[in-house]
Amino acid sequence: MPKNNTRLLTRRQTLKSIGAAAGAGLVMPSIARMAHASTQGPIRLGFEVHRTGIGSSYGRWYERVGTAAAKRINAMGGINGREVEIIAEDDGTDPRRGAEVVERFASLHECDAVFGTLFSHVVFGAAPRAGELKMPYFVISEGYHVAGGLLNRYSFQPGITDVRAQVKAMAPYVSQNLGKKVTMFIPDFAFGHDHRDFFSEAIKNQGGEVLEVIAIPPTETSFTRYFPRIPRDTEMIYHVMVGPAVLTFVRELGEFFGGRGPALFGYIDSLEAVDTASPGLEFLEGSHFWEGMPRFMQPDADAHEKMYREAVGIDENGASVDDPRDISTAGHMFGVWETLSVIKMGMEMSGYQTRADTGSFIEAVESLTKFPLSDDFPQGEKIFNGKTHQVFGHQNISLVEPDGKLKRVHRTSIEDTLYENDVDYTTQSL
Repeated sequence: MPKNNTRLLTRRQTLKSIGAAAGAGLVMPSIARMAHASTQGPIRLGFEVHRTGIGSSYGRWYERVGTAAAKRINAMGGINGREVEIIAEDDGTDPRRGAEVVERFASLHECDAVFGTLFSHVVFGAAPRAGELKMPYFVISEGYHVAGGLLNRYSFQPGITDVRAQVKAMAPYVSQNLGKKVTMFIPDFAFGHDHRDFFSEAIKNQGGEVLEVIAIPPTETSFTRYFPRIPRDTEMIYHVMVGPAVLTFVRELGEFFGGRGPALFGYIDSLEAVDTASPGLEFLEGSHFWEGMPRFMQPDADAHEKMYREAVGIDENGASVDDPRDISTAGHMFGVWETLSVIKMGMEMSGYQTRADTGSFIEAVESLTKFPLSDDFPQGEKIFNGKTHQVFGHQNISLVEPDGKLKRVHRTSIEDTLYENDVDYTTQSL
């Protein structure tokens, strides 16, 4: 751990300190606190954004959410009385550029932490460099790379659950309602391979089996030639395609079966940023999707979700309030909001001031255990595992209705998502 004079405070000690200050009349308004700390400059957070490449639709909305979250944090007084400054750079959804962007954040921009990466192959390209630079690196990716022990102590995924947890929680519902003999369509990179490995295991535990796994190159533009590989006795098609050609994939799948095919279960990744009421998607009626956070606002939406939607500018249909044709990536982008909440919590618990305090900041985040449903965590309550650096939360399964809207029909418990540890990052040196 780096040598510094920062003492890691427990949450109880922090609350006692705040209470004592309030009793002495020493608590300043948020603007005054920020002015008081202005001589130290802002907290600089590097935002690795997929502005271009196959992740661009996600990157655009991730950036929109990050901007809104930072604005909210600054309105509340920033972090430790200092303004939060977001410095965004495009990684092109490219692993090599991802590593270069992390380097720039550390050396050129002198950032305090980095966040934002979604696509797993970019995470694998950039996270090792972040570890070498001792740069806290917060990914919002769903891949099992963090919890699987494939990265390093500086890498965290505290804002979104991973594939292993998701499929473990949903397999019982899927097997009981949609079928046990499954053909999978996955993207041919680490994220897709996680689905292949963990869903195959999860459905087997439910008495089912994966008959065929069809891995598609991420740059593919037409998919009809793959469909004859679907075994005749397939009861359910599991699809988790990503990238700019996903609309083509679901349309061609519908044309191939003509409405007479197996049941469909997809990850909303296949339709993020795509209007489910688009012509050609009628065959999706009655199919099911996983959603991290529902795109369409549900009748039981609470005040925290409504606040979040207003802050990031999406309407009840999950589209931009400025343009109903601009469909959000609602199933994933909440992770940006919640990740920034965790960064704030960790920095405030550790009394973070400079990069010399990075070790204390890492230890503070590792000490976190629960995130309550709140304005900070509008997707829902969560459990955080400081050893694996991974968060666990509720999963949603939604049904496509005749009007193209998604209605939540099942919500898993957090306990459904838990699994044994494969790593303990806290044993690694800082």
